[in-house]
Amino acid sequence: MTLVIVLIVVSAILFYLLFLKMELIVDTANNEYYVQAKGLAKAKIVAHETELIQIKIYTLFMKFSFFPLKKSKKKKKKPKTDKAAVRKSKTLEIQRLLRIARTFKVDQLLVDLDTGNCITNAKLFPSFAFFNYYGGQFRVNFEGRNRLLLKVQNRPIRIIKSFINF
Repeated sequence: MTLVIVLIVVSAILFYLLFLKMELIVDTANNEYYVQAKGLAKAKIVAHETELIQIKIYTLFMKFSFFPLKKSKKKKKKPKTDKAAVRKSKTLEIQRLLRIARTFKVDQLLVDLDTGNCITNAKLFPSFAFFNYYGGQFRVNFEGRNRLLLKVQNRPIRIIKSFINF
């Protein structure tokens, strides 16, 4: 009986992790840049006084932070490789990345742009109107505002299906 209960709990946790909603949010107006697994973890990029950026990770009961651009003290040696094998592996990697990229869903895309040149802004206006027709909100302004808001979501099960359905 306890084995059945343990299996049910483990399968419920696995089911939850497979269908967990993950979000990537980039908002330049509010300086918010983070990746979030709803209800599980959040990784946020923030500015720091001495270093360029700091990554803060919030999990269920813990909080971590580290600096990704610090120099590591270990030196890495480059192994010798065959150029033809490298070329073939690069094309496979590009195909794999494109399959994974197709699984993402863009919830919101807002681009508010001012180039600082009124002629260039006027030239961008028709193309932005064309992009508005196919989704997203693209605006050209003449007031000096620049903003990008991107909300993208995915689920781990979609990524796994993209590997299986090759």
